[in-house]
Amino acid sequence: MVKGLYHYIRQAWKKPDKTTLKERMVEWRKSNVFTKVENPLRLDRAHALGYKAKKGFVIIRIRVKRGGHKRPRPNKGRRGKRMHTRKTLKMSYKWIAEQRVDKKYPNLEVLNSYMVGKDGMNYFFEVICVDPDKQEIKTDRTTSWITTKANQTRAIRGLTSAATKSRGLRNKHPTSKVRPSVRAGKRRGK
Repeated sequence: MVKGLYHYIRQAWKKPDKTTLKERMVEWRKSNVFTKVENPLRLDRAHALGYKAKKGFVIIRIRVKRGGHKRPRPNKGRRGKRMHTRKTLKMSYKWIAEQRVDKKYPNLEVLNSYMVGKDGMNYFFEVICVDPDKQEIKTDRTTSWITTKANQTRAIRGLTSAATKSRGLRNKHPTSKVRPSVRAGKRRGK
């Protein structure tokens, strides 16, 4: 059986070369938080998530700090529950990265993202973005859906793949307090 290029790229990413990855991390840490990249690093993953090598597609590498999220200590009123300084976010780091890219580049729409590395301090993601104003995107049947008004600010509204997973919407069977959203489920008393 003949195996293609993407198969070997996928296999290489399962056990990446540690020295080259370490060199990349050192370089990425010194660079800006948001970096536009010419080509995706994980070509197989990018194509699986909808990337096409044509005008209108942009890859942005983002650095996100790892670790817990601290809540500011209250200095007035009754303490009780508020004294806990640790805050558990229900958002994944990937979703946070997508939201930050969406806010930084308001003219682009976030399509998807994937992780390219992590060290002791940071996560590194490559976020696939689409420029909805480009003619190549508007005329292509497979990508024209992102130009509609319903798909604006997808990452912030929680419509990307990472966001729907964080929101618990991957399961189709009825789960309590998940559909259509956690807040709506609590209001309905399920």
